[in-house]
Amino acid sequence: MDTVMVDGLRIAYERAGAGPALVLLHGYVADGQTTWRRQLDELCDEFTVVAWDAPGAGGSSDPPLGFGMVDYVDCLAGFVDALGLDRPNVVGLSFGGSLALAAQGRRVAVARALVLASAYAGWGGSLSADIAEARLQQAFVLADLSPDEFVEVLLPTMFSSTVSADTVSAFRSSMLEFHPAGFRALARAAAENLRPVLPRVRVPTLLVYGEHDVRAPLPVAWDLEAAITGARLVVLPGVGHLCNLEAPDEFNGAVRTFLHDTIT
Repeated sequence: MDTVMVDGLRIAYERAGAGPALVLLHGYVADGQTTWRRQLDELCDEFTVVAWDAPGAGGSSDPPLGFGMVDYVDCLAGFVDALGLDRPNVVGLSFGGSLALAAQGRRVAVARALVLASAYAGWGGSLSADIAEARLQQAFVLADLSPDEFVEVLLPTMFSSTVSADTVSAFRSSMLEFHPAGFRALARAAAENLRPVLPRVRVPTLLVYGEHDVRAPLPVAWDLEAAITGARLVVLPGVGHLCNLEAPDEFNGAVRTFLHDTIT
């Protein structure tokens, strides 16, 4: 695990491979290394794969009070610049997908192509107002719980019922290391409404969703597909929210095919 300073924040990340840059953005729980283990290990044969820990997660610093989605975008842009990555391809899962979209709205030059996995236009832009508010308020309550209590509430929503015990166990261990203050910041950013960004996305975009995702169900995917010009949708059968962990071979294959088409 390496670190770099961006605007006074320590950002931890893992980097593997060589080739066109592929930046991986995790969701609002766990960290980059755990979320993207199979992508780091398997896509590094032809890409420079970089998985960051967002401010407030993993080995990164907690952000200051009031840190919102715009600040996450600026931090991401600074991170990409600090590592010398020239318009990387960006893969965002859940909150990471919202961050990738927000970056398109604020800094179009950050990404060459987007892969949005189990993603939202922010909770406020993809879910009903009452559900989005309930998620935010739940996050504030969860941030005050013990790590075990925190995990037991959220972990069942992350996977389908058929996921392997080893996959769940590894992700659970990462979730236990959550930062209460950082989690609150991530949840506030996740709750923002990014819907105005969708018609302004002008880079190739792949959407990847799990068939049985209960957090970002398929109507969310269909809505993004309709709103983003030229977006392609791949639905992975039988899996839940963390589709890249439950079906890594299928996920990695979809990403490779998309990027091969895009790069060439």
